[in-house]
Amino acid sequence: MKLRKAFIILPILTGFGLLSVVQAQEKKIKREELPAAVEKTVSEQSNGATIRGFSTEIEKGQNIYEAEFIVNGHQKDISMDEHGKIIEVEEEVAMDSLPPAVKEGLRKSAGTGVIGKVESLTKNGKLVAFEADVKNENKRSEIQVGPDGKKLAHPE
Repeated sequence: MKLRKAFIILPILTGFGLLSVVQAQEKKIKREELPAAVEKTVSEQSNGATIRGFSTEIEKGQNIYEAEFIVNGHQKDISMDEHGKIIEVEEEVAMDSLPPAVKEGLRKSAGTGVIGKVESLTKNGKLVAFEADVKNENKRSEIQVGPDGKKLAHPE
């Protein structure tokens, strides 16, 4: 009897697990598919920028919309809720424009790896981290440090 219940419950739990993985995946969308409030924010934020595309995903049960821009030759991604409120901004920054403590923190975190693209990470209007792509031989990873260059207690 216990084995029979396991055969019934296991596929159900597996289905729920797969559903949450599917929900977290990004889906490319067209500008016409954006809610009016998100479109308004995109119009305000895209002044002088080239729009690369849009996507949506569900995070913690909430629809999140992302707009990808090229601004003055660098990448800028803006995440918004369905009401057009900006939740997060990831903006590419030049390594040489970073404060010395941030450069040092990234270099220390990268170890022997080669630092590639660096981005500032702003959440709800506050700079919370800098993140960088790192290549170490054939392996790629991402590292983060706080605005002070110190290791973060948890990833942003």
